[in-house]
Amino acid sequence: MPASASPPVEPAPPPPPAPPPASPAPAGAKAEGEVAGGSTSKPSAVGTVNWGTATLVGVFAGLLYGGSKEASASVSKDAEVMLKMGSTPDKREQYRLMRDAMEKRFIRVAKGSLVGGARLGMFTATFFGIQNLLIDTRGVHDVFNIAGAGSATAAAFGLILPGSVMWRARNVLVGSALGAGICFPLGWIQLKLAEKANLEIANSKPSSDLAEGKGNQSRVGAAIERLEGSLKK
Repeated sequence: MPASASPPVEPAPPPPPAPPPASPAPAGAKAEGEVAGGSTSKPSAVGTVNWGTATLVGVFAGLLYGGSKEASASVSKDAEVMLKMGSTPDKREQYRLMRDAMEKRFIRVAKGSLVGGARLGMFTATFFGIQNLLIDTRGVHDVFNIAGAGSATAAAFGLILPGSVMWRARNVLVGSALGAGICFPLGWIQLKLAEKANLEIANSKPSSDLAEGKGNQSRVGAAIERLEGSLKK
């Protein structure tokens, strides 16, 4: 019996068309994506001070001020020790008095430095923290942010001073007024100096670029002249 014929083989379907190559994203879109993703930070306003740097500067300034204040205050006590040493004939007693005086002076200077650094560091950290908070809240950095930060900081430190409730309330009011009155002109001067410095930097950049371009052109021209001279020879 003859074998039955096999069924015809169906042709394979054509492969799907390849997707078109992705076009490179423009530079503007990439920049926007970076900003949206949070990889780049927004530029700071004119006159804005870094909180951490300002706090460190305040701590070191407080250390120097407190230590120098205690060192100058201990001059009279050192004079008393010298008088005691002059009236004491025993050498061992003189050495003991000198050692005790030096130890007490070192402790006073170290304590004054630590207390001064802590106080001025806390004041600086509070002031610039409130100022940055006002900048983020209002969206602009002007003299009112500086005056408000000074007023709030002085009021807060007046509140924590020892005393009765009425005394603290008086310190809050006086500190708030003094902080605003002192920081307003100082903030105005700071912003004006910052704007002037930024303007001078912006004006100096084109001139420096132009001078650099002229220098490059002169070097290229000198190289061409040397090459022409060697070819003529």
